[in-house]
Amino acid sequence: MEKITINRHLKLQEMCDCYMETDFLSSMQAMAGIDSKDIEEDAIKYLALAIMFAITQKAEKLSFKRKGQELKVKIENGTEEKLPIPSAAILDTIFGIMRAILHIEEDKGEMEFSLGLRSGEVNAWVRIARKGDKQSLKIKFPQQ
Repeated sequence: MEKITINRHLKLQEMCDCYMETDFLSSMQAMAGIDSKDIEEDAIKYLALAIMFAITQKAEKLSFKRKGQELKVKIENGTEEKLPIPSAAILDTIFGIMRAILHIEEDKGEMEFSLGLRSGEVNAWVRIARKGDKQSLKIKFPQQ
């Protein structure tokens, strides 16, 4: 039997397209703190919703942070707006998904990231880091 591997980048693009017409913030709120039956799927969904929310809000940056049990998700655009926080398992999976998509195995790394959406292409700069019990993911969007 052939083992099927999931292309996480493609799955993220599909999720962004799938949820393009939804209320991103309400959908993230509905996912906050729930126990997931499919962590990988829910992590990609939450990441897609957060990226789409950041884009529609014309955010300069989307950040995911974990320090021990403290979790933070926010966007910045002159001011800071906290977003609904997913479970620790979903947040940890988001870090792993972005590392896999970008092929970053080292503790720190950064590179350009592109998402092809039905409404056009989105380019961003991604920085990811981990040290001890700390992890962070920052996605910077170019300002038009």
